[in-house]
Amino acid sequence: MDHSDMARIMTENAKKAHAIVAKSDSFAHACRQAAALTLERKGKTLAAPGLKKDRLKVLKGVCHDAGLTLCESPLRDDPENIHTAFTVADFAIAKTGTLALDSASEDVRIATMLAEIHVAVLWAADIQADSVAAKGKINRILKRDEPSYLAFVTGPSRTADIERELTLGAHGPRELRLFIIE
Repeated sequence: MDHSDMARIMTENAKKAHAIVAKSDSFAHACRQAAALTLERKGKTLAAPGLKKDRLKVLKGVCHDAGLTLCESPLRDDPENIHTAFTVADFAIAKTGTLALDSASEDVRIATMLAEIHVAVLWAADIQADSVAAKGKINRILKRDEPSYLAFVTGPSRTADIERELTLGAHGPRELRLFIIE
């Protein structure tokens, strides 16, 4: 399967898990969409732990232009003020609509657990068909010499009570927005 087919399957399955999925033209476009969403939801802050310097520079510019505060590390100093978490997925599993995030950093865990909204960027080339196809990527993260933690995210946080009443956002973000860049 080519990247376009994988992106289509990923989109279908992520939507089944209540994620909101859209295509994005570029990383900068995804940053602008994240800022617009944050403002639309009356948020004032965005946290983007783990971004490479060049991508962080783009996001800082977008946040500045939008009048948003980009939360800086360490996030443990002010965790209640994180409105939107912004991450780049390490890879995804199309069969289940699941994102995989290298979460060895405490800041990544804090942002993706405490934010109202989680915005993730995914390159179509990083979508794997299933967990067997992702084995090499999983091993590269988990078998490093330093402590590792790999989070699998399938849709927004959700739980159900004894009467099967679904609640979103009980143990993490209420909303997962995924931007796929082909």
